[in-house]
Amino acid sequence: QVQLVESGGGLVQAGGSLRLSCAASGRTFGNYAMGWFRQGPGKEREFVVAINWTGGTVRYADSVKGRFTISRDNAKNTVYLQMNSLKPEDTAVYYCAADSNSPYGRSWYRWGDIHYWGKGTLVTVSS
Repeated sequence: QVQLVESGGGLVQAGGSLRLSCAASGRTFGNYAMGWFRQGPGKEREFVVAINWTGGTVRYADSVKGRFTISRDNAKNTVYLQMNSLKPEDTAVYYCAADSNSPYGRSWYRWGDIHYWGKGTLVTVSS
């Protein structure tokens, strides 16, 4: 069992930066790929980024590539999402996710298959 708690959301102006954190509890954190999805107002939940347990495999959605960076610290059971050059269309609730599949595995393409979810943190980007 893995519990996920996000933090770091807030209000930022377009062009600004935020860093989200996701703290995981549970004995098997290191066995899971971790990642982020987001759900904007009136939109479906969408994949943002995922990283495997070693950090050696990372996949980004095209919409955030070059602006967002994911990292993880397995010693702290924490994954981070550094978000730069934020745009109003990045406004969403950001959900931390954990799954045994690699970032290119099926679960990360079908969010309903993800094993574990956090409750989300709201990011609002003003224009």
